Amino acid sequence: MRVLLVEDEADIADALLRFLRSQGHAVDHAPNLSEAQAALDVAEFDAILLDLALPDGSGLTLLRDQRRKGNRVPVILATARNQISERIAGLDAGADDYVAKPYDLGEIEARLRAHGRRASGDPSTEFRLGELRIDRAGARLFRDDVEIRLTSREWALFEALLSSRGRVLSKSALEDRLYAFGDQIEGNAVEVYVSRLRGKLGAGAIQTRRGLGYLIP
Repeated sequence: MRVLLVEDEADIADALLRFLRSQGHAVDHAPNLSEAQAALDVAEFDAILLDLALPDGSGLTLLRDQRRKGNRVPVILATARNQISERIAGLDAGADDYVAKPYDLGEIEARLRAHGRRASGDPSTEFRLGELRIDRAGARLFRDDVEIRLTSREWALFEALLSSRGRVLSKSALEDRLYAFGDQIEGNAVEVYVSRLRGKLGAGAIQTRRGLGYLIP
C-alpha cells in the first residue's frame, strides 16, 4: 500500500515509518498540513494516517478539504486516548476510522490492511485464486497447504495486482504503489518482482499486456 503519514512528532513518525516500511508499505511522511497537501496534489495514496494536532492547524482541515474534492481515500485518524469529541468530529468530517495514542503498531497495520481490502471492493480476508489459497490478513500464500514465502516487496506487488484483479496496471502505477517519494527505483524493478512472483506462483499467475502493463486475470 502507498500510505501518507501526517504526523509532527518526529519520534512517533520515525517508529511508524520503520515499522510500516518493514511490512512492505510505501510510506510518505508529512509533518504538517502544507506538506501533506503538497503530497496529495501530486500522488495518489491507498490510505492516510492523519494526526489531528499539527503545527499549522487541525488535521480536520485537510480531511474536509479532501472530501470536498471527492477524494475517497481511507483516512485513519490519530487521536488522544480520552478525546471522544475528537473522534466524533473526525468521523463526522469523513474519516473512516481512528486509532488512539499511544499507538499499537500491529493494530495500525491491521487497520490499514482492512481498509485497503474494503477500498478494493473485496473485504474478504481469505479466498482462493486457482490452486492458491490467499490469506490477505496475514499476508501469506499457500499451495496445497504449503506456504509460498514472499518478501514484503513481492507481497506488495502481488497485493496491488490482486486489488485491481482483472484490470491492467501500468508499470508506473505499480511503482507508485511500491515506492515512496525519494526511494531509489531501479529501472527494471517491477519487471524483476513480476518475474520472481511468476517463478513462485506459476507463469500464468500474472499476465503481461505488452505496452500497457500487468494484471491478475
